Amino acid sequence: MKKMLLFLVGLCLLISCVSTSAVKIGTGPERPAVPWNKVAVYRSADQVPGKYEEVALLVSTADATWTAEADMWTSMQKKAGKMGANAIILDATSEPKAGTKVLAEFLGVSADRKGKAIAIFVLPEEKK
Repeated sequence: MKKMLLFLVGLCLLISCVSTSAVKIGTGPERPAVPWNKVAVYRSADQVPGKYEEVALLVSTADATWTAEADMWTSMQKKAGKMGANAIILDATSEPKAGTKVLAEFLGVSADRKGKAIAIFVLPEEKK
C-alpha cells in the first residue's frame, strides 16, 4: 500500500511539471544566478523601471489539467534566474480550447498550456 501511494504521488509530481526552455539572446555579459523569487514579472516592457538588456527567450509548456498559469510563471522565473536575469516580460500565454480539454480528459491525453516570455536584466539606475 505504501509503495502504491509513493508511486501515485511521484506520478502526480511528474505529470504536473512545467517544462521551460531558453534560447540565449543579446550580447550582455554573463551574470551570476539570481534567486527565482527575486526575478520580477512584468506584463509589458512599459512596466520595466529603467533600461534593461535582453538575456533569453523563454518558452514554457505544461498540462493545463494539472498546472496553473502561476506555475508556468514560476518555472520561467527559475530558468531566467539561472541565466542571470533579474526579471521577465511576459509575452503570451495560450490555453487549450474547451473542446481540446474535454477531448483530453476523455482520451486521457494532455492538453497543453503554453507561455512565452523574455528574460531580461534590469540595469541599476545611473547616479547623477
